[in-house]
Amino acid sequence: MKLSGLQKYILKNSYGRETKIPRSRFYKYYEIIKNPPKGEDKIKILTKSLERMIAKGLIIGQGEVTARKWYIKEIRLTNLGHRTAKNLLGEQTVLPLRNKRK
Repeated sequence: MKLSGLQKYILKNSYGRETKIPRSRFYKYYEIIKNPPKGEDKIKILTKSLERMIAKGLIIGQGEVTARKWYIKEIRLTNLGHRTAKNLLGEQTVLPLRNKRK
């Protein structure tokens, strides 16, 4: 299963916590990356990532549902999400090294 950087960040930070995790915790991801999106794009990207992870069965979203839209406020990992996060924590991360060609 292919996951984006944001989705990997969500899984890694949610692993080991049995309680509900507030959505606001995941906005810290944008402090880590070099060129973060501006304004409302952060909200849209995070919402889309959470919805895709719910569709894959990695997390359970809790919040409010209206006639037109979902408002995800908290998430919990499913069993599949726990296994995927455990595998991600065991993977070696890629260092941002450049190849020097002569």
